[in-house]
Amino acid sequence: APKGRRFLAFDYSQMELRLAAIFSGDEKLLESFRSGKDIHSSVASLVFGVPENEITKLMRVKAKTINFGILYGMGVVALQKNLKTDRKEAQKFYDDYFETFTTLANYLEETKANARITGYTETLFGRRRYFEGIKSSLPFIRSQAERMAINAPIQGTLADIVKLAMVAVSKWIDAHKMRGKIDLLLQIHDELIFEIDEDEIEKIAPEIKKIMENVLTEEQKKGVPIIVEGSVGKSWGEMKGL
Repeated sequence: APKGRRFLAFDYSQMELRLAAIFSGDEKLLESFRSGKDIHSSVASLVFGVPENEITKLMRVKAKTINFGILYGMGVVALQKNLKTDRKEAQKFYDDYFETFTTLANYLEETKANARITGYTETLFGRRRYFEGIKSSLPFIRSQAERMAINAPIQGTLADIVKLAMVAVSKWIDAHKMRGKIDLLLQIHDELIFEIDEDEIEKIAPEIKKIMENVLTEEQKKGVPIIVEGSVGKSWGEMKGL
């Protein structure tokens, strides 16, 4: 950053999983977020049937793998490769996961079924994505479309949220005559990176964080806290948490 300025970055924490909980309405997943627990340890505890204080690092890694994998329609074979385990263990973990989060499992199946009927899925804000291959007679084409159909509402909603946050932040900057004191440089996936005057960080950073965390209404959040993490630094490679 230029002399007298710093880079200021904010990114959404575990938003895909939070949105999966919101979309599916799975009470176990919702409660894990509402209680402020580490989501991967919480899921590992439920799936493996052991207290959270007994969760090993390996258990947490396995839970994290499938937590994110299910958002991309990961099947047992892909799970086996990612966990670097055998087919039997991967199958058991997969089955145990969906037996634990039954509402989430039903939501994923309903999403695929609805996409086969309508040909599209929608984000939380009603933006559609169409899938030409969802009714294909070729299994691999159909499976690919189904995986995208599962992922699209979640990733698409996150994309919507980030863009709405950009608009809201821009309006706040103009309303408070901060243009030039803070400027948006980059949007990368779920992260916004600004350039800011050093002496404005303490005053502005909390406001940006609050705006980004409140793009969704309380009704839309379903009690799931939306967390935005901030970091600051002289260079992009040396950012430290606020």
